[in-house]
Amino acid sequence: MNNKPIGLLDSGAGGLTVLKAAKERLPHESYVYMGDTARCPYGNRTNEEIIAFTLEMADFLMQCDVKMIVIACNTATAQALDRVKEHVSVPVIGVISPGSEAAVKTSTTKHIGVLATKSTVESGFYTKTIHQFSEDVVLSQMACPSFVDIVESNLYKSEQAREAVLAQLDTFKKEDMDTLILGCTHFPLLSPFIQEAMGEEVTLIDPGVLTSEKIEDILTSEDLLADSLSPSTIQLYTTDESVDLFKRIATDWMGTDEFDCQTVSLERLEKDE
Repeated sequence: MNNKPIGLLDSGAGGLTVLKAAKERLPHESYVYMGDTARCPYGNRTNEEIIAFTLEMADFLMQCDVKMIVIACNTATAQALDRVKEHVSVPVIGVISPGSEAAVKTSTTKHIGVLATKSTVESGFYTKTIHQFSEDVVLSQMACPSFVDIVESNLYKSEQAREAVLAQLDTFKKEDMDTLILGCTHFPLLSPFIQEAMGEEVTLIDPGVLTSEKIEDILTSEDLLADSLSPSTIQLYTTDESVDLFKRIATDWMGTDEFDCQTVSLERLEKDE
C-alpha cells in the first residue's frame, strides 16, 4: 500500500479529463494536478520548449512527493515521455499508447482517424504507436489547434464551439474511418460536437478513460494502491496568475468543487532550488 498522491501534468486544463476518469476508477487515491495554463497551448511550441516545460512540471510533481506521474497531454507525451521516464524515479505513463491500442481493437475497417495538436501530428508518434499494434491500419490525422483555445476559454459548450467544430471537421468527416481518437486531452470536452460532425457510425476513443485503466494496472502490479480507508484529496495547480477560470472549468467538468486550487510559478521554483 502507498498513500502518496498520483501526479498528473498537462499544458492546461485538458488533462482534467484524465483526472476525472482516474478519480472515478480509483476514488481512494489522492491526486496532484499541474496545468501549465500560462504557457498553453503546447501544440505550436518547439520540441525543445515542450520537453523543457514538461520536465519542469515533472520536477514540481516530484517535489509534491507523488508515487507516479501521468503525462495527461498528448503533445507532451509525444515529445517528452522518454525524457521524463529517464528523469524521475517513479513510474511514468502517457496517454497515447492506451488510446492507440483501444482504437486498433475497436476498428473493423482498419481506418482510424486522429484529432490532435500540430506538434502531435507532426511528431508521427501516433503513427508509430498504432502500427506497433497493427501494421495494417490506415491513419488519417488532422491538427485542430483552435479546439484547445475553445476549451481553455471555457467556451466548449457554446454554439460558437459547435460551429467551429462542424466547420473544422467538414472535410475530415469524408474520410472513410470508423474510429476516431481524440488525440488531445482537451478534445473530450468537445465530444458531443465532434460526434455530431463525424456521425454516429464513427466511434470516438477517449484516451483518458483508457489511461485510467493503465494507472490502475501499474499501481496494482507495483503494490502502490492507496489504503481504501485513507482520506483522499485533490490538489490542483495552475501557472496562470488567476485561478478563477481554471477553477470554473475544473468544477464544471469534474462535477465537484472538493479540491484545492493554487497558482504556482515554475520559473520561481526553479530559481529557488
